[in-house]
Amino acid sequence: MIKCRKEIIDLVSAYILGMLLIGLLLLTVGWGSEWIARLPLSYAILYLVAGIILGPYGIGLIRLQPDTQFIERFTEFVVIVSLYSCGLKISRPLRVSTWNSTIRLIGLLMPLSILAIAAVGHWLVQLSWPAAVLLGAVLAPTDPVLASEVQLDHPDDPNELRFGLTSEGGLNDALAFPFVYFGLHWLNDPNWDNWFPQWVGIDLVWAIGAAIVVGFIVARGGIFINHHIQKARGVDEVMADLVAVGVILLTYALTEVVNGYGFLAVFVAGYVVRKYGYYPEQQQSQLEFTTQIEKLLEVGAILLLGSLLRVEEILEFGPQALLVAGALLFVVRPIIAWLSTIGSNFRSATRLLFGWFGIRGIGSIYYLSYAISDGIPPEVLPQLRWIVYLTVLVSIIIHGVTATPLVEWHERHIESI
Repeated sequence: MIKCRKEIIDLVSAYILGMLLIGLLLLTVGWGSEWIARLPLSYAILYLVAGIILGPYGIGLIRLQPDTQFIERFTEFVVIVSLYSCGLKISRPLRVSTWNSTIRLIGLLMPLSILAIAAVGHWLVQLSWPAAVLLGAVLAPTDPVLASEVQLDHPDDPNELRFGLTSEGGLNDALAFPFVYFGLHWLNDPNWDNWFPQWVGIDLVWAIGAAIVVGFIVARGGIFINHHIQKARGVDEVMADLVAVGVILLTYALTEVVNGYGFLAVFVAGYVVRKYGYYPEQQQSQLEFTTQIEKLLEVGAILLLGSLLRVEEILEFGPQALLVAGALLFVVRPIIAWLSTIGSNFRSATRLLFGWFGIRGIGSIYYLSYAISDGIPPEVLPQLRWIVYLTVLVSIIIHGVTATPLVEWHERHIESI
């Protein structure tokens, strides 16, 4: 009885200390945003440190296991909110000339990056080819959540770097899914004849097509209904925020029901709402609302990542993770981004920054968690998990330090020319 009472007191103390720390963190970020913006760090680095303090090496408030389903579901929700926000930030018409950077980053950079990461994983880290391909698919997408500092500030922003990174983050977090399935199929069955036709027909063609159709239909239907309601009662910006959450959840759920990619559908819905909605003030209200939710969810996601870090696993898998992270962030992404933009009219500095800002984050953690729940062989699971976690950690640190100054330099010296 005494022992049980002591455990309850310890838990309450950790809970109160956790509330104190999180409260101080949010106040620091909220009140000190102008000063923090001048420092060579990002908010994500502060959240990461707080997560470590809240984890087992600190006060022990967060004690999640890496394979818990909560991580998968939480990161899933974080990503779909961020993808809808990405869609709302884009107002460019659907023409090849206006989406040139996106086509290059998605059509060339992403698949080539998957192959290159797989090669690094197989030849340098000694993963099997199926596990290496899965690693490439998990790490290939850039992150729409942590990349907010390098994304569009508003839909009419003409900055090509920001547009390319925003649209890339919105699309490749969805379009990496077929390659994740490819790696999982291959891991579980080395005989391609048993699953490859289904992968092409269902995981590649159907799932992408269904996502685009459902995202478009739900958004257009929502626009139609909203227009007639607003005509009858007047424009209501407050309720538009709740409508945004409803559209996100409805779009994602319906797409998953028909076996499509909900991530892609949500991005499409956001773009359609921005492009074809009748009330710009409502669209702006939705964007501001989803951006605020995204920021709060980002805090939670990075706190979780910080709490999951373990010294023993870092020491064991750290050298492999640094090899993969270094190759990906300093070699693979920059070189392939440069090659993918050959023949474009982008300035050299813009092409270099496309290569540098391959920010990895919450999307990769979600894909890893999804793959774990789908069934990764236990002999490769720890290796894949810690390579991904530590690659995200490295990306948070180096991109957090460089994002703001490099983007500001680009806007002053390149976009202004």
